[in-house]
Amino acid sequence: MRALVTGGAGFIGSHLSEALLAAGHEVTVVDDLSRGRRSQVPTAARFVQADVTEDLGGILGEVRPEIVFHEAAQIDVRRSLADPLLDTRINVLGTVNLLQACAAAGVRRVVFASSGGALYGDTAAIPTPESHPQRPASNYGAAKAAAEMYGGVYGQVYGVEFVALRYGNVYGPRQDPHSEAGVVAIFTERMLKGEVPTINGDGTQTRDYVYVADVVAANLAAIAAPPGAYNVGTGTECDVNELHRRLARILGVSTPAAHGPGKPGEQQRSCLDASLAASRLGWRPSFSLDAGLEATIAYFRDRGPGYL
Repeated sequence: MRALVTGGAGFIGSHLSEALLAAGHEVTVVDDLSRGRRSQVPTAARFVQADVTEDLGGILGEVRPEIVFHEAAQIDVRRSLADPLLDTRINVLGTVNLLQACAAAGVRRVVFASSGGALYGDTAAIPTPESHPQRPASNYGAAKAAAEMYGGVYGQVYGVEFVALRYGNVYGPRQDPHSEAGVVAIFTERMLKGEVPTINGDGTQTRDYVYVADVVAANLAAIAAPPGAYNVGTGTECDVNELHRRLARILGVSTPAAHGPGKPGEQQRSCLDASLAASRLGWRPSFSLDAGLEATIAYFRDRGPGYL
C-alpha cells in the first residue's frame, strides 16, 4: 500500500512512518521541518519538504497514495489562544487544503490526528465517550472539531473515507522537550538536567497519558476500520502531581516540583473512554504508564545532555 504521512519528521509521525515501513508499506513523508527533524525520517521513506497550507496537488498527484495519515499540526493550546489565526491557518485551512488534494488525487482514506481532550473540554462524563457533546475551551480544540467536520463533508461529497483518532496526551521517545506541549518530555528533560520542573496551577488537573507506540498501533488499526471518530486513550486519569511523583521515583529525584500560575484554556480533567476503538478497531493500549515513562526516560538518557 502507498501511504503518505504529513508531519512524518515529528514525534508521532516518525514513529508511524517506521511502523508502516515495517509492515511492508511504501511511505512518503511530507513535513516542513518547522518542528520535525530530518534525521527522524526513516531512510526507507521518501521525504518531501512542504507546508500543508501550500499547494499539495502536485505531491499527491505524483505519489498517488492510497491512504494519508495527517499528523502535521500546530499542537500548542496556549499558542492557539495567543495566535488564533496561525492555529486556524495550520489546523483548519491546512487540513482542508490536504483534503482537497486527496480528493483530486483519488486518495481512498484519510486518518486524522484529532484531540480527545481539547475537543470535549471539561466534561461530567469521565471517562468521556465519543458521543459526548464537544465543548472546546481553546482555539486548538475548536480547530480540531472544525477539521473533523470538514473530513465528514469530504467523505460525503467526494468519497474520501475519513477516520478521526482522538488522542489522549501522547508521550514517549522523540517528543520535543522544548515546546509548551508535552509535559512528560518537559519534566524529563529538566529533571535529567538537575533542574526543578514547574507545575502550572495546583497540579490536580488530570490527563489520560497514552504511550506513542499504542497511538501508532491505533493508526495501523485505522487502515481497515469503519470510518468515524475513535478515542485513543487508556481510560485512566493521572493528575500532574502524580505524574511528577512517578517520574521522580523512576529518576531517583527527591526535590519537589515548583508551582506556577495556571494557564488559560487548560482543562481540569481529561480521560477517554476507548471502548469503541476496542470493539471496532480491535485496539487496546498495551503500555502501562510506568512502563511508558521508563522507556521515555531511557530514550532521553541515552541521548545525553547534547540532545537535551
